[in-house]
Amino acid sequence: MQRLKNKIALITGAARGIGRGIALCMAEEGADVVLNDLPPGMPEVVDVRSTAAEIETLGRRALVVYGDVASRDAVERMVATAVEQFGRIDIVVANAAFSIRELVVEAQWEHVLRTIEVTQFGVFHTCQAAARHMVARGGPGKIIIIGSILSQIPLPTSAAYNMAKAAVNQFAPTLAAELAPYRINVNVINPGYIDTPGERKFATEEELQRAAQQIPWGRLGTPRDIGRAAVFLASDDADYMTGSALCVDGGYRVGMRLPS
Repeated sequence: MQRLKNKIALITGAARGIGRGIALCMAEEGADVVLNDLPPGMPEVVDVRSTAAEIETLGRRALVVYGDVASRDAVERMVATAVEQFGRIDIVVANAAFSIRELVVEAQWEHVLRTIEVTQFGVFHTCQAAARHMVARGGPGKIIIIGSILSQIPLPTSAAYNMAKAAVNQFAPTLAAELAPYRINVNVINPGYIDTPGERKFATEEELQRAAQQIPWGRLGTPRDIGRAAVFLASDDADYMTGSALCVDGGYRVGMRLPS
């Protein structure tokens, strides 16, 4: 349908998982894409250039900008580089996140701090820098924040991550109210249980399959499920939506039952 034809999209955490799925879906819909992630060479880091190569096979332009979203300077450089190369940014997806699962009583403070710096503050840095650019050119624009159903469901061992996702769910409508006069839409997507490399760090294949059977839709979500939702929010079809939270979870929440 090419709903994003001639649009420039910037996506953080785009090397794998949900970020990669969003990037590919947006490229398929006609967007040129700025891809951000950590530089290669760090432990467990996938080079985002692999996502860029896939986008280029779709006939779209891809620009890689390495940087840690926990750093305000890195985020400002990322946005400045995108604007310098492409002239503007129409769509921003604040997706990058981090989590180490520990019980609260056992949690190491450096792990808690890193989780919040990336998952909460990284969203603030990204959205602020993007909003400044969009406001300076008089709008419009689309800002999409990737939250989580864990902003509402208290998954044990995930306190810092849950807390950060709850925070960005409150941040989004606040930003939406401030940016509405510029016709800059700000919305959240709250994914459910999505089959990503990040989730596979915490669960075996057997555990994932068992979890899938308990979801009303009968399967785990995929990065493309979130990518298609992001395309919708980035398109003209969602122009009258701002300050909203879109839950994409295969019915995970409605499948939860109190003891009978």
